[in-house]
Amino acid sequence: MLDYPTLKIIWWLLVGVLLVGFAIMDGHDMGVGSLLPFVGRSDLERRVVINTVGPHWDGNQVWFITGGGAIFAAWPLVYATAFSGFYWAMLVVLWALFFRPVGFDYRSKIYNAAWRSTWDWGLFVGGSVPPLIFGVAFGNLLQGVPFQFDNYLVSTYTGSFWQLLNPFALLAGVVSGAMITMHGGVYLSHRTEGVIQARAIRGAVGAAVLMVLAFVAAGVWLQSIDGYRITSVVNAAALPDPMGKTVVREAGAWMSNYGRQPWLWALPALGVLGALLAAVLLHLRRTLTAFISSSLALVGVIGTAGASMFPFVMPSSSMPNASLTIWDSVSSHRTLGIMFWATLIFIPLIVFYTGWAYRVMRGKVTAAYVLEHEHAAY
Repeated sequence: MLDYPTLKIIWWLLVGVLLVGFAIMDGHDMGVGSLLPFVGRSDLERRVVINTVGPHWDGNQVWFITGGGAIFAAWPLVYATAFSGFYWAMLVVLWALFFRPVGFDYRSKIYNAAWRSTWDWGLFVGGSVPPLIFGVAFGNLLQGVPFQFDNYLVSTYTGSFWQLLNPFALLAGVVSGAMITMHGGVYLSHRTEGVIQARAIRGAVGAAVLMVLAFVAAGVWLQSIDGYRITSVVNAAALPDPMGKTVVREAGAWMSNYGRQPWLWALPALGVLGALLAAVLLHLRRTLTAFISSSLALVGVIGTAGASMFPFVMPSSSMPNASLTIWDSVSSHRTLGIMFWATLIFIPLIVFYTGWAYRVMRGKVTAAYVLEHEHAAY
């Protein structure tokens, strides 16, 4: 079995991979949902839009479930503390997600304009609200979350829901929302044609520009925000003890990793250049290549957040020494080892099955297809 410090690093990377997988796979159908009321001008056009992701959206949820399960099993203290502090925010995400299964399955079952319009906006909420909330959550992590532990390692969150909606966190939410909208627009442009494709391209390009501007602005702002730094000696092989270290807050601390490892600048560069290249490729109608480029932009943005905070996962603004890191918030050596080998088996299976499903259902979705399959299509 791999040694404990190596497994801690590996699971930090694997959680990042799962978050990226969730953003790419579940993100594009959420992005399609956020564009639905604007790209589809008639009921038939909206059915075309819905049917580009209808066969896959529920399968893509496996990334969301796997990511949440991995955090629960690999970082139990992070999971418990985050769900305590972000409880109402998580409920908002869940309430928004409720619109998706019902909207996809029942939206076109009744021939009623008001019914269908209501579920169209429900799918919009289900596609746009979760990315916004996830971005706001990351914005708060970068600023520190007000929580502390007692002598029994029971966490107490001392903030409120409204404190989460601070200016920097909202800017991070704009980055996330625009990123997912861009990704969804790129995918929609690949699966449609004609006026729907043209509107999707305009929406994706606009979202890409907004994402780049907000991402750069957040990066500049982050340099003036107090980051976190461990000042005591870290024993990477020690058993988890979130209170067994000394942490200080100082301006520019989140940029220190880039000074020690200059190659990390490739991540924010990938986020910016990937989005801009996707916009250019869309104008050239190179939609598949644009989707790959958009996916790389997601890797860059998420990777930038992870690289900036390393080794912190959930820093505490009210008790910095209680900040959770990859060294002291993990499960046991045995648990991480068993999960690692299980992941090596099941992640390739998920990727293989997903690739096969998309290959089988590839091609353009057209109005003629929806009319021909009136009772079977979404």
